[in-house]
Amino acid sequence: MSTKLERITIDPSICHGKPVVRGMRWPVEVILDMLGGGMTSEQIIEDHPELEMGEILACLNFARLSVPGEAYPLAS
Repeated sequence: MSTKLERITIDPSICHGKPVVRGMRWPVEVILDMLGGGMTSEQIIEDHPELEMGEILACLNFARLSVPGEAYPLAS
């Protein structure tokens, strides 16, 4: 499973330029909110089958890198 940031994209025409999963209208912050609210990755995927485990892990990796303020390239 890939946790690489290539699964996270930023496009000004999608969700106001917020980081999203694979160019879909799934902002990283929404995935993190679901996890923070107590949902497991499996529950998220069950409720939203268009998402994959690698994308949830990529969201967590994105958050991990964002906390210390590191710069990293994202696909656009």
